[in-house]
Amino acid sequence: MKSSKYFFSILITAVAFFVFSFKSSEVAIKNFSLKNIDNKIVSLSNYKDAKGFIIVFTCNKCPMAKLYTNRLNKINDKYKNKGVYLLAINSMDTLAYAEESFKLMQKKSKNDKLTVPYLQDKKQTVAKQFGATHTPQSFIIWKNKKNNYTIKYHGAIDDNATYPEKANNLLTNSLDELLAHKNVSNPKTESFGCKIFYRGEKQIH
Repeated sequence: MKSSKYFFSILITAVAFFVFSFKSSEVAIKNFSLKNIDNKIVSLSNYKDAKGFIIVFTCNKCPMAKLYTNRLNKINDKYKNKGVYLLAINSMDTLAYAEESFKLMQKKSKNDKLTVPYLQDKKQTVAKQFGATHTPQSFIIWKNKKNNYTIKYHGAIDDNATYPEKANNLLTNSLDELLAHKNVSNPKTESFGCKIFYRGEKQIH
């Protein structure tokens, strides 16, 4: 009897540790403020009714990123009325890449008819917080009971850059699960694009 009680206590401890570890593995995201192409500052805290955000790291010149402009507009149009907002962020090093300047971000947004906020992460602090590595790369962050945000999905927007009508919509599938109060069944996927080089870090070619 004593041994069974000991085994039961060990089992409870192990389960509790597993649950704690699973919860703590979700990356917490701090509020950030970045300049939009309209020269206004945008913060997560501006969106009082937000359930979550779609964060997409993109840029001006990446050929892969260029294929997703219209899709970003459509995703934002579909989900903003559900309390989920899309923010596009350019974290490319403007000292190394003149084509990623704020002025050219404004030009791109106008020419491409981008309807979502296009924010400049000039110091690359937000990209580092998310662990972003390339463009385009998408993240879903979701508000928890403490009104903080954690990453619930990161990876590809979909699995067919060239033919969107044939694509499996990996990002929005995950978002639909969250809106239905379900766990994300595929929280990490592989995405491809142009590498984000962080200023001051050694580049290995």
